[in-house]
Amino acid sequence: MRLKLVSLVIILSGLSACSTTEKPTKTTENLSSANSSSQIQATDAQSLYQLALNRQGVDQIQLLYSARDAAITEQQWPLLEQICTELERTPSVDQVQNKLYIAFAQKQQNKNTAALEILASLDNQLTQPEHFAWHQYLTASVYASQNLPKEAMEYFFRASETASKNNLTIPQLNHDLWHNLQQLSSYALERFNRGSVVQQGWVNLALYHQVYLGAPVELDQAINNWQRRYPGHPAIDVLPKKAAELIAITPLTIERLVVLLPQSGANQRLGDALKAGVLAALDNAAIDETIFIDEMLSPEELTVKLHEAQPSFVIGPLLKGNIDKFAASKTLLDYPVLHLNTADAERQSPQHYYFALNPEHEVQQALEHFLTVGYQKPMLLAPNNSTGQRLVDFFNVQWQRYSETTPEVGLYNDKKDMPTTIISLLEVDKSKERVASVKSLFKQEVESETRSRRDIDVIYILGDAMETRLIKPYLDVNVSTFADRIPLYASSKSHSKQIDSTDKGDLEGLYFTELPWMLSGQIADHSLRQQYNSLWPDQADISQRLFAMAYDSVAMLSNITQLSMIPGKRFNGLTGQLSITSDGQVNRHLDWAQYKDRQIQAVQLQTTAPMPLFMQSATTLSNSE
Repeated sequence: MRLKLVSLVIILSGLSACSTTEKPTKTTENLSSANSSSQIQATDAQSLYQLALNRQGVDQIQLLYSARDAAITEQQWPLLEQICTELERTPSVDQVQNKLYIAFAQKQQNKNTAALEILASLDNQLTQPEHFAWHQYLTASVYASQNLPKEAMEYFFRASETASKNNLTIPQLNHDLWHNLQQLSSYALERFNRGSVVQQGWVNLALYHQVYLGAPVELDQAINNWQRRYPGHPAIDVLPKKAAELIAITPLTIERLVVLLPQSGANQRLGDALKAGVLAALDNAAIDETIFIDEMLSPEELTVKLHEAQPSFVIGPLLKGNIDKFAASKTLLDYPVLHLNTADAERQSPQHYYFALNPEHEVQQALEHFLTVGYQKPMLLAPNNSTGQRLVDFFNVQWQRYSETTPEVGLYNDKKDMPTTIISLLEVDKSKERVASVKSLFKQEVESETRSRRDIDVIYILGDAMETRLIKPYLDVNVSTFADRIPLYASSKSHSKQIDSTDKGDLEGLYFTELPWMLSGQIADHSLRQQYNSLWPDQADISQRLFAMAYDSVAMLSNITQLSMIPGKRFNGLTGQLSITSDGQVNRHLDWAQYKDRQIQAVQLQTTAPMPLFMQSATTLSNSE
């Protein structure tokens, strides 16, 4: 917290330096002796602000400046906004600079819409390089604070270019730009590799770090070449420390691996699937020894076995209850661990990671695709149980970040309840009532066609394979023939290799997310799938998914430190494109596929980071001016 406070004071002092209006000189000649005594006693922001309200002219401005500085030191962001609003009433104050202060105060309060509106209103007033550089930096900071690195990057680059060209100093700019740049994938970096020399220098440095990460000699040579190519580049400020850190991230060497999985009890079958995946991956891993231990042991028993094994790394356990149990007993605290599930307990160590086949990953991916395409009114169909309700709630919370519309939700209790739920959501029942009412007015036969509601533009099914096969025909017959067909999407739960071997026709046109391992031709090592099919031709879907998960757990181990430190880095696995978040969670981006002509075909569906509502309103304001 102390370092953060010092950083904020430095940043805002830099912003003060860009003012073109000379501040009143801090001398006792400007104030009476009584006033001087009052100001000395009043050192906190609120007291200085109250004193200023009772003064006029130069005295008042001086006190407001002092109050503003104190508010920054105390991190009193509402008060800072209030002080700057008071300064705004004084014609002699640099109004552009003052508005930049207000925008900063609003950003610190997460009032992002208001901050961007102020910044957008200054677009035509940024005649001074200092103002423009700070404006771009603050705009970038708003986007970066909302985990929108691509949107932030353009503003960061312009701030850096302006500061470099005009020899300006903006504390934290280079650090924040570099941190944001590291959030991007290599593909995104390539798209930014254009424009000014300053921009290309930043991008190429980030690309070198990704390409040569874990190869100290090659990275050192690449950085030396970069320095010769971009002499005097502002990235020099972050280079020495960052280069040393990244050169130190060599691939992880594991001499002895311990794998915790259920080897007894009701979940032994799941443990067998995991063990098969681990053994398959070990063929290509430089691991000297692997020891399998039953995760159903007590913490005391496991502690003894771990002490005997002295593992370099631990994979597991699988069951969430065991993860929480060992967390409570601190059994795994001193070992680097890749858990095979999420945990309710807090992360105990930066060496602990969590890898789960989390359905929320797929829901987020589908939601981002819907927004990219421009769908406005989705309808969700899910089982009326804890899992279905959890996924619906997750979708709704995320959707409200980006859209003012509310998704329609249908929760069904069983297969008998599905037709009623669908008919009610699509308002087909109301159409039938209207048809019946019209027919009652005529003696002759009246030709009619029921109509479904027209505002639903996409349907997302969150049921399992059997439920999806029952839902799809109901949707086909209850969507009005006068309307365009509503696109249908589902998660990987809808896909079953066992069921698909005999029946694909009922799902014609359905899009779904899936592990590459579960789609024919979607993995680089085709021989691995052939070997698996020959050894276990009739394995259940869950066993196949756990095999792929265990395989990826071993395959990604040598890169796990790099993945955790470089957010833009990805690992192409059997379970999807894997990355690691700052809290140690392994995130997955799955493949898309579609049922078409009684076959499953891999498809490429457009997905970009959606624009939050606060950005949409600010963009609209900017475009209207």
